[in-house]
Amino acid sequence: MLNALILVDIQKGFDDPKWGARNNPGAEDRAGDLLQHWRATGQRIVHVQHVSIEEGSPLAGAGTEFKDKVIPLDGEVVFQKSVNSAFIGTGLQAHLENIGATKLTICGLTTPHCVSTTARMAANLGFEVDLVADACAAFAANANTSFDDGRAFSTEDIHRAALAQLHGEFVTVRYTLELLGVVPVANS
Repeated sequence: MLNALILVDIQKGFDDPKWGARNNPGAEDRAGDLLQHWRATGQRIVHVQHVSIEEGSPLAGAGTEFKDKVIPLDGEVVFQKSVNSAFIGTGLQAHLENIGATKLTICGLTTPHCVSTTARMAANLGFEVDLVADACAAFAANANTSFDDGRAFSTEDIHRAALAQLHGEFVTVRYTLELLGVVPVANS
């Protein structure tokens, strides 16, 4: 079973204060650990880069640059997108099918948006998906409370709720140490 690592939108634009507070400040480090492991073991890697078409977006211009821990090496595949799913308007699905990937390990930014949308589509397309909880993060800007009574949700609550909605139906939520073989993989 070919297991490709998909790193979603781990970009400098997410350092912009516009996004507000976030959970999991070590997400990029964990994604970097996964990336180094995939490289060291010769496994397939795909980087996804959000290039916003919205005026003033932090994910345009210099904000599209990858964070230092996950900069693609020459020869590593990069797909650019301008919507939430890495499968829409890109050659990602065809690429994965061409290399024979049947399983995907996904991490990145942000948990309830591009990571979730990409993971859901991957599962719907027939891929087995591991979503790496500690290599993803959510931001305060992800909480839209205008539909409600004004209650605020913590960034950790947003992150965990997104993971809970995906686990079991679309993905298996995993942790970096499991995937690196440091601790036993939990039962699905």
